[in-house]
Amino acid sequence: MAQIYLASPFFSEEQITRIEMVEKALTNNPTVADFYSPRKHQEAENEEFTKPWAKEIYQRDIENIEAADAVLAVIDFEGPNVDSGTAYEIGAAVAMGKPVVVFQQKDNMVNLMISESLHAYLKTGEEVENYDFKKMPTSEYNGEFI
Repeated sequence: MAQIYLASPFFSEEQITRIEMVEKALTNNPTVADFYSPRKHQEAENEEFTKPWAKEIYQRDIENIEAADAVLAVIDFEGPNVDSGTAYEIGAAVAMGKPVVVFQQKDNMVNLMISESLHAYLKTGEEVENYDFKKMPTSEYNGEFI
């Protein structure tokens, strides 16, 4: 079974509702052993929003991307834009040779750097729940590009 890193924005109620749905789908996915969701790991030894805190969170997230078999990236944010942290995590995963599965619930255009680096593209929680993270089938994004 696979270890998944869940990259996603979690700054608004809409984003939190979406990521909770994706977390539930991963929990119910029989090919997922466990997943790391940074949203659930914001506690730190250092004071929040200080330089030491930022370094601690960054290092922990990078270590969990390295430990993952794949990254599931939720790219819904504001308009056609991807959250900058999520975009960074996608790039880091690609640079590490990790497959990136993209989840996009909204019908926004996708930046070509995301669409051309993804391994699979999913649109619904049901697709996340049923995706085989061991066999890692591919699927393309077929919409408009930014």
